[in-house]
Amino acid sequence: MGKNKIARFEENLTFPNLFQRTFEDLQQNGFELKGHWHQDFFKNSNPITLELGCGKGEYTVGLAKEYPNRNFIGMDIKGARLWRGCKTSNEEKMGNVAFIRTHIQHIQHFYAPNEVDEIWVTFPDPQLRSCKAQKRLTSQYFLSLYKNILKKDGIIHLKTDSKELYDFTLEVIAEDKHRLLFASDDVYNSGVEEAVTRIQTFYESMFTAMGKKITYIRFQLNPEL
Repeated sequence: MGKNKIARFEENLTFPNLFQRTFEDLQQNGFELKGHWHQDFFKNSNPITLELGCGKGEYTVGLAKEYPNRNFIGMDIKGARLWRGCKTSNEEKMGNVAFIRTHIQHIQHFYAPNEVDEIWVTFPDPQLRSCKAQKRLTSQYFLSLYKNILKKDGIIHLKTDSKELYDFTLEVIAEDKHRLLFASDDVYNSGVEEAVTRIQTFYESMFTAMGKKITYIRFQLNPEL
């Protein structure tokens, strides 16, 4: 492990807005902010948005700057990547940003039912092999986890450079009769003027500079499932 990565792991321990828990600890002790994010951490009743697989937290931080009256939590398992978002949000004293280092499949341990208003899935691993379809963050398995924490009218966003994941997600939405709100297989030429095009990750900027199309889906879960 490189010295730079070790230094980042050590600095992560000093950030007051980064939470790291082992699965064993979650099972034994639970998570103290579950059901209490508004009153005990953010100190407000503003809506909560999650970014799943947030990497360096570029979208989490970008959204938090654009919408100061909302709260944002980035989740990823890569501590060295999370360091960047934690560093920026602390240096800029952003009180509406938090990060959690964990596997996404443990999401229910961190939030109570109806505690989350919105979820962003930004450039996740598309898990292209068919045998790994249920590992895709928009698979029926993961959507069932999100339903347990998301408000009834909560919105899920998917932004990806993978046409395969885009098509797969549309198939899941149609099969389970979720409510499709918007979809584009080339969002930067769709006429949309909102955070979905104003905020870009480092790699997304590289993709668009290369002429690669970025896809985007916005939908709500079927409340009857």
